[in-house]
Amino acid sequence: MSIRYLTAKLAQQIDEELMSTTGAFSLDQLMELAGLACAQTLATVYSREKYPRVLVCCGPGNQGGDGLVAARHLGMFGYKATIWMPKPGSKEIYQRLKAQCDNMKIQTLAPSSDTDSLRDALARSDVVLDAIFGFSFKPPVRAPFDTALPLISSSGLPIVSVDIPSGWDVEKGNAEGVGLNPDVLISLTAPKEGVRHFAGKHFLGGRFVTKAMEEKFSLSLPAYPGFSQIVELPRAESPQKL
Repeated sequence: MSIRYLTAKLAQQIDEELMSTTGAFSLDQLMELAGLACAQTLATVYSREKYPRVLVCCGPGNQGGDGLVAARHLGMFGYKATIWMPKPGSKEIYQRLKAQCDNMKIQTLAPSSDTDSLRDALARSDVVLDAIFGFSFKPPVRAPFDTALPLISSSGLPIVSVDIPSGWDVEKGNAEGVGLNPDVLISLTAPKEGVRHFAGKHFLGGRFVTKAMEEKFSLSLPAYPGFSQIVELPRAESPQKL
């Protein structure tokens, strides 16, 4: 049976259940495991020797939290990570994640309403980790990200997107034509309907879905190899919505 691709409604339901008494995970735990999977994906495809400088672009939501965790792990892997986070999340968890990166001596660019700092950072980077928007994104793209996405796209740098490429609708994909077109995608929990026809390298991460939950939602997840936090997915074939 082929892996299930999730609609927005089901993705939200699974997230809520993971953090309910049924799943018993905290947000911190899920972000840590997701961020580790993101860092491992980037390191698998883009070696530290050839792509040592990573620009981690973070939004203000949970996606940005995953990016902060990934930045910390990339620093531990020996990459030179730099964080671009123009609208820091206001929740206490983001402040702690940012402090962890500070303690690892990972640079965070000063928040700015213009894109000059992003343009300069892109010129000094080898690869981009896109952790700006998640599956709850609804168009249009608002400032400062409306000008940032074209800059990232035109940089010529390889892009690794977290869960769903920024600017894509979770079910319709890049229908508006304003989203990033990454080279690599790391889906979390299970892939989303909007990335069914993604043409780049596609990985699944977030090795935290319980067997009971996998059976309940008929996810048909592939086995993770050994102790890896990620598994590469084949291209999807026929549509299958939940």
